[in-house]
Amino acid sequence: MADHDRRGAITRIGAVDIAWESFGDPDHPAILLIAGLGTQMIRWTGAFCRALAARGWRVIRFDNRDTGCSTHLDHCPPPDMGAVIGALGAGLLGVGRQPDLPYTLNDMAGDALGLLDALGIGRAHVVGRSMGGMIAQILASDHGHRVCSLTSIMSGTGNPAVAGPAPDVLALLLGPAPDPAIDPEGFLAHGLAFARRI
Repeated sequence: MADHDRRGAITRIGAVDIAWESFGDPDHPAILLIAGLGTQMIRWTGAFCRALAARGWRVIRFDNRDTGCSTHLDHCPPPDMGAVIGALGAGLLGVGRQPDLPYTLNDMAGDALGLLDALGIGRAHVVGRSMGGMIAQILASDHGHRVCSLTSIMSGTGNPAVAGPAPDVLALLLGPAPDPAIDPEGFLAHGLAFARRI
């Protein structure tokens, strides 16, 4: 695929700017790739996107809000992930007794839908990884007429009756990582340990 077959931009969706890239012919059926927690769009590698495009798809990847080149909400305090996980496990999320959050997965699904709108895509095959799978599920549930198919990878439904991640994986996900500016080797070791475990 020639370099000119890859396009990207930053598009305003509501109150946030979403960075995105598209591979392949804009007239081909679309696949929207949604990344996981703290993961930039480039985790869906260029080679992977080009391979899909070569098979006749238009492939769109993007940075979720607070990630990569999309808007970072630095003015908002980070959520207490322990409280979020606890509320999720108790079935409290979405019923009015949840922790204070600057935005939700529903807002992030709105970002994905807004990107499809901005790109003039009526329907897409939606693929999400980890947290991106949860965003994809919300998109399919709330806007099923816009989703041709749903693929949810390494993800969950939020149902407290369904087993969640292993305790050591959860500890790696929620535990503090070394500051890369102070301890780059420790930061890399933490990231590698997490990647190897999942």
